Amino acid sequence: MSRVVQWLAELVELPSVNPAFAPPGVAWAGEQRVAAYVIDRARRAGLDVETQPVQDDRCNVLVRLTPPERAQHRVVLAPHMDTVTVTEEAQFRVRRRGNRLYGRGACDTKASLAAMLSALARVARGRRRPRRTEVVLAALVDEEYGQTGSRRLAAQRWSVDLAVVGEPTRLRVVTAHKGSVWVRVEVRGRAAHAATPEQGQNAIAKIARVILAVEEDYAGILGGRRHPLLGSPTVSVGRVEGGTQPNIVADAAWVELDRRTLPGETPRGVLRELQTFLRQRGLRAQVTPMAKAESPPLETPVDHPWVDRFLRAMRQRRVYGVPYFCDAAILSAGGMPAVVYGPGHIAQAHTAEEWVHLAEVERAERSLCRFLEDLP
Repeated sequence: MSRVVQWLAELVELPSVNPAFAPPGVAWAGEQRVAAYVIDRARRAGLDVETQPVQDDRCNVLVRLTPPERAQHRVVLAPHMDTVTVTEEAQFRVRRRGNRLYGRGACDTKASLAAMLSALARVARGRRRPRRTEVVLAALVDEEYGQTGSRRLAAQRWSVDLAVVGEPTRLRVVTAHKGSVWVRVEVRGRAAHAATPEQGQNAIAKIARVILAVEEDYAGILGGRRHPLLGSPTVSVGRVEGGTQPNIVADAAWVELDRRTLPGETPRGVLRELQTFLRQRGLRAQVTPMAKAESPPLETPVDHPWVDRFLRAMRQRRVYGVPYFCDAAILSAGGMPAVVYGPGHIAQAHTAEEWVHLAEVERAERSLCRFLEDLP
């Protein structure tokens, strides 16, 4: 078993479920076990380590490869340490079947963390270290919920030539991803006894018309817009609720939507567009943003010189876009030109049988080593 595969297996066995998805007080919530592992492996490799407090006892881990000469450049490797929840504790156990490793976080995104950490440790001990480039591995907390880890790092306003965000991209170099806006749409009715429903106004019937309009007409409008790497923006109804009990005509109902955005779209613009769409169809509703920090889209210029440098190191000629949101856009907004790269396929992320191809993990480590060794 190669070192990077061994590290991945050990990382997966360390639970790091985002506390937002765990009951209060459970032992397996939080990133602290993974953070301690990263610190230990980094120090054994002779790398400088510090923690960056984010919230409560949750900290980013910053691992630095300091160049022997005065640093003129900086590269950031940024995987996240947290995972989504488990449906059964068996998902914490590592299982290997052939060339696949199974377990919560194997794909999203402990494979990237293992590959980046192992590559940095290998370069630190090798002869081809960057002479004028500081490399920082930033193992981040809270990507799966509020991105407080990447927001804390971005607030530093570091001068960074390139940030490589670890996510399952099938080892493709990604320069664009969609953003996300969560919206609540609420309608009001008038309560009445269910024996005389004609005396009320059923809010559930109203919200049903809203859902049909959004899922059919509004989604169709969005489908007419295209981005060369990302395709069309999308909308999805993720939650619906209304009424109080079966024998009362519902006086209120609401839905919660996920609207995926393209570069150039803003949360305010999305809310205004949706409100106008409903009003033009005679659907009276209140459209409000949900309590969630802004999750903008990413679009890093393809002709950026450090993107070109990374592409050449990866031995690739083209860039890709992905439909999901990640820390890359947060870091980019903080002044760090960002790409997304890592082993695994997003189709396996968050699933009950999450897995990653071990050959991809080993290839990622080799490619990242090549990139780091060629830095000035």
